[in-house]
Amino acid sequence: MDDIDIEVVADPSLDEPVLIEGLPGVGHVGKLAAEHLVEEFDGELVRRVYARDFPPQVTVDDDGVAELTHAEFHHVDADGTDLLVLTGDHQAASNDGHYTLTTAFLDVAEEFGCERAFALGGVPTGELIEDDEYGVLGARTDSADGEALADAGVEFREDEPAGGIVGVSGLILGLGGRRGLDAACLMGETSGYLVDPKSAQAVLEVLETVLGFDVDFADLEERADEMEDVVGKIQEMQGGGEGMPTEDELRYIG
Repeated sequence: MDDIDIEVVADPSLDEPVLIEGLPGVGHVGKLAAEHLVEEFDGELVRRVYARDFPPQVTVDDDGVAELTHAEFHHVDADGTDLLVLTGDHQAASNDGHYTLTTAFLDVAEEFGCERAFALGGVPTGELIEDDEYGVLGARTDSADGEALADAGVEFREDEPAGGIVGVSGLILGLGGRRGLDAACLMGETSGYLVDPKSAQAVLEVLETVLGFDVDFADLEERADEMEDVVGKIQEMQGGGEGMPTEDELRYIG
């Protein structure tokens, strides 16, 4: 296999599509948000991207069928707005791999005619967040409309996120900006301790406002409710001086 292998699954004609990236990261915020768009709008798989820099493993479905690890692009028709949604279970395992993969992702986006992009992710706060306090931080390329993002509730804070934005989300802005792509990164605040559907919803609510579509959040809200017991356990442990749950105790969260 080559370093990058892109499988063409479908070739729909898209009208001014917007690239949406949601790969795993802090709180799985971007991944949850992107997958929610694909599921709620019945997205169509259009590309599979295989890479040597993904972990050397396969996924196994309910029927026992194995599939080599890869990332996927889906076409999503969000109330008349064409989205090209990038999802997957892994990011690259090396610095070079991040650059190689992001270059390939941007090539696919250009092939479909994307001139605008949103990278979705999370930014850790290190503490549990109250329901009504999920902020969304932003970063953008020079050409992206910062005023529209701010009007939608995105906060641009000096020197945040600390250390910058790593991985594909950061490189979509860095490499995409060098290609003339209007790109922004939307980062939902999250504790960083566990998968955070509420933060994913906060990010999607901003995207709804900016792009002008409506999505049902019932499934995300249901998953958030299922996390309440876990959050309660964490708070009990913190209050009792027991520290955070172990990795094994939280493993089932995802």
